[in-house]
Amino acid sequence: MATSLAAALPAAAADAAAPSVTCTSAKAGLADKLERGISSALTNRRGTVAVGLHDRATKTTCALRPFSAYDSASIVKVTVLAALLWDAKRRDHYLSDREVALSRAMITKSDNAATRVLWKQLGVEKVKGFLAAARMTRTEPGANGYWGLTRITVEDEQKLLKLVTAGNEVLSDNSRAYILKLMGQVVPSQRWGTPYGAPSGVSVAVKNGWLRRATQGWRVHSVGAFKGRGHDYTITVLTHGSDTLNYGIATIQGVAEAIHKDLAAN
Repeated sequence: MATSLAAALPAAAADAAAPSVTCTSAKAGLADKLERGISSALTNRRGTVAVGLHDRATKTTCALRPFSAYDSASIVKVTVLAALLWDAKRRDHYLSDREVALSRAMITKSDNAATRVLWKQLGVEKVKGFLAAARMTRTEPGANGYWGLTRITVEDEQKLLKLVTAGNEVLSDNSRAYILKLMGQVVPSQRWGTPYGAPSGVSVAVKNGWLRRATQGWRVHSVGAFKGRGHDYTITVLTHGSDTLNYGIATIQGVAEAIHKDLAAN
């Protein structure tokens, strides 16, 4: 109903009805500052953007389109690794040397061939098993081996990052440390996105994804985990509808820069 109504409205009215970023925080004034900063970064940007932020230190959360679904592209590789480790834990196994090599290539270099091997090895049912354990209920694995067409949301990506960055019953502490280690060793050419503007002295773990399709242009995504200088936070930015990869990257980095700046000042 809402979609039909928006389609019938004049362009200006439809834009006015677009969702806005909402933030809450235990730190006085921080929520308003983040709302203004993120909104300003997205002013006049083309495409559709979803944003998630959570900072444990200040109990700060921001969300924009948290339940909107996007094609995952390579962002799903963090889920694949988490599922692999979750399954190994269930079976009381360690990763084999082969699995370690494939995992490293998948995360640090975003190697698609390695991802295909691990996705096939796991099978969709095990991936779904992990998603259920992680309560990532809105994530839908890609069919017929198309892992990059897994449908994801900001809410679920933030749930995954929460599991990776704090103790829980789904992932062991060693598994969490391993995921963060690999995300911290992503090759320099792929360290764009959510790390942009991160203050010195803050640890950075990142995974990005990018995919062009015939409809909705480029999907460009970035997830990151950051810790230091009194903060412990995760950021997810998902986008589609960019004309070029670089335009999508610039959109994400504008949001990330605003977030890092506002958190660093509080």
